[in-house]
Amino acid sequence: MADDFKIRVDYEEGGALPILHISGEITSEADDEIMSSYNSIPENKRTRVIINFTETSYINSAGIATLISLITKASENSGKIEFAGLNAHFRKVMDIVGLTDFVIIHDTLQQALS
Repeated sequence: MADDFKIRVDYEEGGALPILHISGEITSEADDEIMSSYNSIPENKRTRVIINFTETSYINSAGIATLISLITKASENSGKIEFAGLNAHFRKVMDIVGLTDFVIIHDTLQQALS
């Protein structure tokens, strides 16, 4: 049975650092929610956005395309996307598709916040 996709936005560091917590499966059906969640972050707080993958169970090619769109949008506006909590498989996938050249990867969310 497929894991339902869920996303929530939290803020750390006194509300300055946005974190997108993604759980479940990242497929084409998650695209609108991911982009609208990112767009809900005030522009002045988009200089550094962390995506927490700790509870992500699956990513397909459409999900990768969504992440690429998000990274592109952020970089066009002088922002950075950082990944945290990727499991070994997802990290390998990110390496293969070349995303690790465009984002900072943190082993854990705690590491990203320190």
